[in-house]
Amino acid sequence: MSKKPYYITTAIAYTSGKPHIGNTYEIVLADSIARFKRQQGYEVFFQTGTDEHGQKIENKAAETGVTPKEFVDTIAGQIQGIWDLMNTSYDKFIRTTDAYHEKQIQKIFKKLYEQGDIYKGFYEGLYCTPCESFFTQSQLVDGKCPDCGGEVSPAKEEAYFLKLSKYTDRLMEHINTHPEFIQPESRKNEMMNNFLIPGLQDLCVSRTSFKWGIPVDFDDRHVVYVWLDALSNYVTGLGYDVDGNNGELFKKFWPADLHLIGKDILRFHTIYWPIMLMALDIPLPKQVFGHPWLLQGEGKMSKSKGNVLYADELVDFFGVDAVRYFVLHEMPFENDGVITWELMVERMNSELANTLGNLVNRTISMSNKYFNGVVNNTGVKEGVDDELIKIVTETPAKVAAKMEQLKVADAISEIFTLFKRCNKYIDETMPWALAKEEDKKPRLETVLYHLVESICIGADLLSSFMPETSAKILGQLNASERTLEELKVFGKYPSGNKVTEAPEILFARLDLKEVMDKVEQKKAGSKAKEVTAEAAEVSTKDIVIDIPAKDEIGFDDFMKMQFQVGEIIACEEVPKSKKLLCSQVKIGSQVKQIVSGIKAYYSPEEMVGKKVMVLVNLKPAKLAGVLSEGMLLCAEDESGNLSLMVPEKSMPAGAEIR
Repeated sequence: MSKKPYYITTAIAYTSGKPHIGNTYEIVLADSIARFKRQQGYEVFFQTGTDEHGQKIENKAAETGVTPKEFVDTIAGQIQGIWDLMNTSYDKFIRTTDAYHEKQIQKIFKKLYEQGDIYKGFYEGLYCTPCESFFTQSQLVDGKCPDCGGEVSPAKEEAYFLKLSKYTDRLMEHINTHPEFIQPESRKNEMMNNFLIPGLQDLCVSRTSFKWGIPVDFDDRHVVYVWLDALSNYVTGLGYDVDGNNGELFKKFWPADLHLIGKDILRFHTIYWPIMLMALDIPLPKQVFGHPWLLQGEGKMSKSKGNVLYADELVDFFGVDAVRYFVLHEMPFENDGVITWELMVERMNSELANTLGNLVNRTISMSNKYFNGVVNNTGVKEGVDDELIKIVTETPAKVAAKMEQLKVADAISEIFTLFKRCNKYIDETMPWALAKEEDKKPRLETVLYHLVESICIGADLLSSFMPETSAKILGQLNASERTLEELKVFGKYPSGNKVTEAPEILFARLDLKEVMDKVEQKKAGSKAKEVTAEAAEVSTKDIVIDIPAKDEIGFDDFMKMQFQVGEIIACEEVPKSKKLLCSQVKIGSQVKQIVSGIKAYYSPEEMVGKKVMVLVNLKPAKLAGVLSEGMLLCAEDESGNLSLMVPEKSMPAGAEIR
């Protein structure tokens, strides 16, 4: 019997810079839903990616002295690296610079033009470069962009327009007859009352004032404007073809079951995108969910405010699953969530270290202490057992019901209610007291069996949200994964199984003061690096260093060494090492893993995106147990300070150095 298909998509991340934890929340949210659907037995296709065209990208590339493609290659690598760091199980990472996507966008544009849905005109209005949007004077808020609050400037240019007005009534009818289409309900009301009912202006879908975009193939003065380009990725990523030769993925998975986006871009995804689909005669997605924001303290994160938190920074302090837990559990269904260092530490200690970690550790330790790790079900039950079993066996259905409503935080709360009930069960049954009486040993065995079975069910349910933690718990309990249906039946843990002898500490308690001190040290270190770098440029101008000469080599010896330009696409610290960083380095079409002793001079986030000089054909070796497949070239001063050797001009990854 074939599985039922389920297609879930996220908004694609704009490649203007590194995504902060608020941006990262969306991919983790989508991942938790995708994993849960797989656990329910669906065949899931989960797509995410990057939006890479536009004036903002062109400007930023010019500022950094690289081509737009080189700029987006770097940022896309950073984004994908963070998505991978957070253990997200996407099936496709699409880039709007992908050749297939670009070709289909040209075909879509031409088709809509030829059928009269796109026409040429002139646009005159107030333009916001960061949002890549035109506004009328009446749409501004205090003279600023209504979306980002930034400056706008007058602009007039020739442009092509999409006839939104032609499809407004049809879209309103669809929204009214499909109440599940826009969620939550408040978002639907916002779109209807603020945009659709007052009437839509036709949408600008091409630009002539910049070049970094997909060319309109029948009018080369124009490039396709970001919205038609970016919003079409959800169908092109599946192999949609304007000419009707659609790929198998499109045939199987479209229309999308769930499209996840931030509430700030709801208008583009629930008005512009559906109208584009209607014009192409493509069915609309079944549901668009506009999730709230994750705020730092009381405000939206922004670099200008200096309140940005990044996923990799938080992972350094708390670990991947703790960060996943936090962003999923602390985000309400409809209202904005809040993230602070203090709240993270509090949740780490109370929920993860105490409620969950301590429960698992105590249960395994008692099983080893009293029965050498062997878990038997002797069937000696009391009334308190039935209460525990009732809560445990009802939890899978409760979690599924919450997930069906996309109330992910509530689903996680149901699982932790199960773990809290297990802790209460320990207090009620007092295994340490039962162990003192020989005739109570059968009862003690049943108590420990019920605890192990309950934890297994909870850990299985946790796999969608904290996959590594779930796997660790099941591994320590010597348990197999089960389907959701199997989790509704209590007692499937094999009697006679043996748990691990040495339980692993899942989450260590943290001291808030120590964490905050480290945060401040890291901030100070970053500032000091900036100051040091500036000072070094001045202080080293007249300094020279002589080093002892090595034996001369012949040209043939030199030619044996292969040097190339590499681009670092991901980087992380080597566990338990004070000196080493492990980088994934793109060299031509291949990626090599290279371990370098430069941790004192570069953070992992600083490394990502750098173009570096690499000795490619160095014999692979293991450093601190990690395989290294090359060497990054560095310069070293008389004090031992290191600086990576980088090309003076922009060079592609793989360029030969000779």
